[in-house]
Amino acid sequence: MYAIVRCGGRQEKVALDDVLTVDKLADEEEGSSLTLPALLVVDGDTVISDPAELTSYQVTAEVVGPAAGPKINMIHYRNKTGYKRRQGHRQKYTEVRITGIEKASKTSRTSKAAKA
Repeated sequence: MYAIVRCGGRQEKVALDDVLTVDKLADEEEGSSLTLPALLVVDGDTVISDPAELTSYQVTAEVVGPAAGPKINMIHYRNKTGYKRRQGHRQKYTEVRITGIEKASKTSRTSKAAKA
């Protein structure tokens, strides 16, 4: 079973126990859990892409910790003027582990509607 989820403005293919690197989540701490919206769920030969049916599926993830991308070096140079400038950048990410892809019970779905 796997799912296509939306996270950080991108779509990612995830399965159970996958570790996913997403853009930095500001208010999430290590060990906290979050729910990702599913866009497609594949279970064997069954493919579910209907938005009405997807609302009953829940993809849960646990925050593993912070991560950083590769170092990017930028060098600015102007010929014959003695101008050189070096700048570096390292993008901040958060690693999350997929803990479950399951059909949500009716009680949890109604409790979400009550909160909204």
